[in-house]
Amino acid sequence: MDCVPDDLHEPLSLQLAFGPFCVTPGKRLLTKHGTPVDIGGRALDLLIALLERPGRVLSKYDLIKLVWPDIVVSEGSLRFHMTGLRRILGDGEDGARYISTQVGVGYAFVAPIERLQADHHLPVTQAIAPPAHGKRLASGVGSLPPRARLVGRDNDAQMLVDRLLQPKLFTIVGPGGVGKTSLAIEVGHRICAGHDDRVRFVDLAQVEDAALVPSALAGALGIAVQAEDPMHVLLAHLRARKLILIIDNCEHLIDAISAIVEQIREAAPDVGLLATSREPLRTLGEHIHWLSPLGFPGEPQAFSVDELLTFPAVKLFVERASSGNASLALGPGDALMIADMCRRLEGMALPIELAAMRVATHGVQATHALLGERFSLSWSGRRTALPRHQTLRAMLDWSYALLSAREHLVFDRLAIFVGPFSLDAASRILADVRIDSLTAAAALDELASKGLVTVDHNEAIATYRLLEMTRAYAREKLAVHGEVEAHALSFRHAAYFTELLSHPGATPDEIFERSSRLASQLGNIRSALEWSFGPQGDPGLALPLAAASAPLFLHFSLMVECRAWCSRATELLELGYFGTPTEMELQAALGLALMFTRGNSEAAHKALLRALDIAQALDDHWSQLRLLGRLQIFSERIGDFPSSLAWASKAVEVGDLIGKPEAIAVAASLAGISHHLLGNQQLARQELEKSLRYSLPSERSSTVHYGFDHRNRTGLALARTLWLLGFPDQARRWAEQVEAEAAALDHSVTFCIALVWTLCIHIWTGDLDKATAGLDTFIKVAEANALAPYVAAALGMQATIAIRAGQPGNAVALLEESLARLQGMRYELLTTSFETSLIEGLILGGQHEKALCQAERTISHCRQSGDAYALPELLRIRAGIFNTLEPTNTLATHDRLMEAITLSRLQGARSWELRASMDLAQLWLEQGQALQARELLAECREQMTEGNDTLDRRQLEALWQRAQIEEAGA
Repeated sequence: MDCVPDDLHEPLSLQLAFGPFCVTPGKRLLTKHGTPVDIGGRALDLLIALLERPGRVLSKYDLIKLVWPDIVVSEGSLRFHMTGLRRILGDGEDGARYISTQVGVGYAFVAPIERLQADHHLPVTQAIAPPAHGKRLASGVGSLPPRARLVGRDNDAQMLVDRLLQPKLFTIVGPGGVGKTSLAIEVGHRICAGHDDRVRFVDLAQVEDAALVPSALAGALGIAVQAEDPMHVLLAHLRARKLILIIDNCEHLIDAISAIVEQIREAAPDVGLLATSREPLRTLGEHIHWLSPLGFPGEPQAFSVDELLTFPAVKLFVERASSGNASLALGPGDALMIADMCRRLEGMALPIELAAMRVATHGVQATHALLGERFSLSWSGRRTALPRHQTLRAMLDWSYALLSAREHLVFDRLAIFVGPFSLDAASRILADVRIDSLTAAAALDELASKGLVTVDHNEAIATYRLLEMTRAYAREKLAVHGEVEAHALSFRHAAYFTELLSHPGATPDEIFERSSRLASQLGNIRSALEWSFGPQGDPGLALPLAAASAPLFLHFSLMVECRAWCSRATELLELGYFGTPTEMELQAALGLALMFTRGNSEAAHKALLRALDIAQALDDHWSQLRLLGRLQIFSERIGDFPSSLAWASKAVEVGDLIGKPEAIAVAASLAGISHHLLGNQQLARQELEKSLRYSLPSERSSTVHYGFDHRNRTGLALARTLWLLGFPDQARRWAEQVEAEAAALDHSVTFCIALVWTLCIHIWTGDLDKATAGLDTFIKVAEANALAPYVAAALGMQATIAIRAGQPGNAVALLEESLARLQGMRYELLTTSFETSLIEGLILGGQHEKALCQAERTISHCRQSGDAYALPELLRIRAGIFNTLEPTNTLATHDRLMEAITLSRLQGARSWELRASMDLAQLWLEQGQALQARELLAECREQMTEGNDTLDRRQLEALWQRAQIEEAGA
């Protein structure tokens, strides 16, 4: 297969063993001495990529392409996951050497590998190959064509066989290519069951003249017709017969067939009739079997390879591809692409078979890339198939030729839609001077009944859709109408969706519900935006459409897309939108999207300030409150904590003006968070608890409206505040509760904010297993949503956990890289925490002079910026460094520790006070002052009534025991 390297065609059961480790790629399992090893998904992908190419140096580009094929990531992410992988393998420890780095080039796996095979598992090539048959299928019975092995139609076939035991008229109805003929042939073979004369089959595909239908039926029955009225002869022969007559492809002769089958049913009651058509015959006594497409996975990425292969559409695809190329071997990644093609082809049998034949010769990736393009219309199928089934174009040509002029026009214009569309959208967009909206709607229903348009009844209001390759065909037909008509159609399409989005609702709940219902319209909205901003588009539509669609993109956390369209729209403000509510929403969305995707740039700040100015000019208090919240978090993220408090104070004023509980809660939340970061923990707790009293439970509607969930941020800040106040158990309970609520909101920004803050709490309390698990989730969410500041922060978090565990490794380098990237994006909220960890990492590495210089810089920065909550801890750490560098100057160390203790008490931060007090007690013990040390530690034990299992409390108890022993010895 030309699109997948040979060395990737590994069976599911293949095991790659090296040292004490064993990897089973098909199961995505890493074991050490037979015990499963906890490893992140990206790290495992890296390991498998290296193991499959032992000894080869893979460039950074190649590894990124293999592990992150669908997203853009930096080399920093690769280094981050490679570092984690080496740590898991213990690379470099006790002489173990697995991964070699070629500086400036890439990485290679250098340890010996043994390839093992577990017999009780099926390899990938077997798992996706067509099942073997114990006996050859019959090549043909009577006038029936040969049967092909059906996939996913057993229930349909058996139901029709059972129902036709009593003579009836059944019509199998479905769109072209769904598999009606194959099902009818299978039913005929099952009914025969050794009685060849029971079933007769007639294919009307080649019959174009309705007058010839009776002769065609007579020919299938072997009746010689020499009379002028063949219908009379046909009925005479059928009266005494007991048989099943299968009439295939009735749609182009439907009026004639309808009349004939009614005559047969009346004259020959023992004759059963099974017809296939793209629309019902609408005759007396007709029973209709609507043939649905084959089952396919709606979200392929949610299933394993084995699960994907259970879907009939995927099974059919694999069988046809394998039969077209016996040597075809499909890798694990190919199954996901095959499932995606089946989804895009909506389970339609003929398009699936054509695509599968293409895979047999051109490979999965190439076929997947071209699916839905005009080239795919000409992909060839079986030579023995009916001419109209040999290519999709031929099948569509057949269907198109049966349409009226009015239906031609409507079908061609349907190419403007991308994905589902409503009847209202179709009737308004397709209508012009050539066709009115009622006529367009009626034609759409006719096209749906003929199977050219799919109808989805799962929604509250039915929606319509064209198959991807059918849309490609329609685009070709639309192009024939010329540029003028295409421009007018595109304008109506963009105008319709601008109007649809321009009335989102009055409250966050209304906006949320409406946005949720518009999920299926993202394709049409994107298409309208691309046309509006394009060279043939209309700037007058482009800006209002971008502004109206921004809340929808934010609703689905499509930050990068929101940023792109809003940025382009701001270039068109001179068209008369300065100072309008439209510009306010545009700037508000742009500022938020820029902040979370590209960091806290001046452009983001400028956009938010401009939006606030407009809200104030419009005297829109609710919008002011929303924007003050975004400005508060912006100032918080750039480390400007006095400005953060100033924005919060203004929010309190606006909240009081509004006077609603929600407004008061939002304002109090902003104030409480600001006080927490500035170091006033008692006041922070008061404001945060006030916010929680006034706020309602977290709802995604409010989350999307404000840009992040204020109640969630409140709970997170309260958890941190409670830890600082000396209540670690309460802090952990709040952290777990709020993190779970954030995950349930399904809002990437809010979830990342939650994880950043709860990770700090886990690190502070020493719950490093929870911290590691939370970090893995944080990385996945940040990378999946291209939230660059959080991707950079993940490096610092990993290093901080390692340092807290006393295993720094290369943590200092990771922290330096993380800090450089965060500072480049002006994301300073985590700077103090990471610099504190950097100082501790330097201490663990024996670099005390460098640690002292860094401590002095960080302390100075905190005092200047107002980032005071961690200042007592920094003062404590600096005292420890000073004591190491000047061990004889114990008085200076004592004074520095007392400075940390005093500031801790002033802030109400008992947890920082505990750490500084333990260091002071340690100093006194070293000086032989055991009594003083014990008294200080006793006071700490009385104050700290929670968190007996935290790392700080365990250290306190150990030091307390030592003080008692030394005091007794004295």
